[in-house]
Amino acid sequence: MKRRILVSEKKAAIAAIAEALDFPEWFGQNLDALHDSLTDLSWLPEGEHVLVVPAELDPSVLEVLRDAAKQTAGSGDRRLRVVRTER
Repeated sequence: MKRRILVSEKKAAIAAIAEALDFPEWFGQNLDALHDSLTDLSWLPEGEHVLVVPAELDPSVLEVLRDAAKQTAGSGDRRLRVVRTER
């Protein structure tokens, strides 16, 4: 499944990612909770989940996304891929 995130500011980006991936209600709206949720994804269907994010995305959010994508790459049933775009 492919989802596009159109905001780049940290708080708004975290909220947009949580909405795009239908995070559970217990999601904490911070970087640690973002990382935990992105490396779990157990509530989503199996397969690859792609986030398309703006090139100017907050660096701390981008770092969490990159780390989560790296951790899930070899995990098997649910993987996260992050694509940066100019638009």
